[in-house]
Amino acid sequence: MSAPNCLVTNDWICGEYLRTRREELTEALLQHVGITAASVLIALAVAVPLALLVRARPRFAGPVLGLTTLLYTVPSLAMFSLLLPFFGLSAALVVTGLVLYALTILVRNTLAGLAAVPAETREAARGMGYGSLRLLWAVELPLALPVLMAGVRMATVSTIALTTIGSVVGRGGLGNLVEDALPTFFKAQVLAASVLCVLLAVVADLLLLGLQRLLTPWARIRTAPGGG
Repeated sequence: MSAPNCLVTNDWICGEYLRTRREELTEALLQHVGITAASVLIALAVAVPLALLVRARPRFAGPVLGLTTLLYTVPSLAMFSLLLPFFGLSAALVVTGLVLYALTILVRNTLAGLAAVPAETREAARGMGYGSLRLLWAVELPLALPVLMAGVRMATVSTIALTTIGSVVGRGGLGNLVEDALPTFFKAQVLAASVLCVLLAVVADLLLLGLQRLLTPWARIRTAPGGG
């Protein structure tokens, strides 16, 4: 007598589900990756200029940091509801909400990274004839990269988690699978989507850590045992 099908018995661990729903899992995973990547990249493109503005005009520090912090405290469902009249039930709705959440982390880390650049390094660069723009691109931003990349890693992991909430408008990647499975408590689908979401966060963090080390070799040398 053959063993009962795990889909019929609704088991948590079910190889048959993975075999028959591979395309569905792949599509949800790719949507999750796409929404996360777009959100973090757009947030980074907004956060760096905002941080530079705050540094150049300290009077804007309070409003910018206060506003980004306030946005971070808004519950995700409320955030999507506020954005709904502007974007409708679209991917842009989810991406915009995730960008607003990521700004808090990225703006603060960009400012922290720039503040960590030693004053004597700036003075030495100016003494060598570096103008403000060249100083920023050739000295300050490269030296701020370790802290900035740490912020990108945090924002990415946070965004991967928050993307699942986009399932309320059908744009939640792996969250869509969880939402679809809950009414019937489809265990295999809930577990598979949840595990993939965790694995995606771990892999993304490791990849960004590798990129950070590749872009900042001097940081590894400085922190190595016995290094000056």
